[in-house]
Amino acid sequence: MAGRLMAVLAHPDDESLGFGGTLAKYASEGVDVFVVTATRGDAGRFRGHRPGDAQHPGAAALGKIRESELRAAADALGVREVSLLEYPDQYLDRVPPRDAIGRIVREVRRLRPDVVVTFGPDGAYGHPDHIAISQFTTAAMPAAADPGFAVDGAGPEALPHSVSKLYYIAWPASTWAAYETAMKKLTSTVDGVERQANPWPEWAITTTIDTRNVWRTVWRAVSCHDSQLAVYDRLKDLPPEHHEALWGRQSFYRAFSTVNGGRARELDLFEGFDR
Repeated sequence: MAGRLMAVLAHPDDESLGFGGTLAKYASEGVDVFVVTATRGDAGRFRGHRPGDAQHPGAAALGKIRESELRAAADALGVREVSLLEYPDQYLDRVPPRDAIGRIVREVRRLRPDVVVTFGPDGAYGHPDHIAISQFTTAAMPAAADPGFAVDGAGPEALPHSVSKLYYIAWPASTWAAYETAMKKLTSTVDGVERQANPWPEWAITTTIDTRNVWRTVWRAVSCHDSQLAVYDRLKDLPPEHHEALWGRQSFYRAFSTVNGGRARELDLFEGFDR
């Protein structure tokens, strides 16, 4: 059994900066890897220029640029298919929940993954879009398995599918320290309140994936996001050992599993399956 893995994420570059090591590792092992991205990231900056600046191409053009970067990065990681949900960037938490959950259910039923990964309830550093996609994805798991949850279409998307395992990315203090040392402190100001990363305690992490063998692949994928690299410019000059520290280990919290359990830390998202 090779397995099927789906990442349900908020923006282009989440698949590389957040989940790239995991996606690249499993794709290299023959797992069918899929990415579902909720927005095109069209409300963000372009090479450091804010929306409205003369050097900014505008939301529509940036959305096209970022979609192209997403697809190039996914190709570098070995992702089999990318699906865009076409929701507005920075407003994902205002999308009607039934609509967003239904769209994710359609993708889950169509692609029939064994394992799904997404952001945790904290949204990594409190980003509202990350929190929203975590909530929508979590709600979509039982909905996808429920024959009474109807979506449009008469193909595979009409047939219930039970995902066996759902994971939240769970960065410990060591990962956040490496990330913020290499780039910058990540914060999100929401309703006038600054939010920042709160690392997961080591005891809460259920799963650690060794991705050292694919860190160069992850860096190639990150480099595809040229419109955003002004933010990550310091990465270009990092020595190899610092890149390995950034991309060589991924940690997760197992939100549910129907195939295994217990306190022993997993080393494989597909633990419990006969692979």
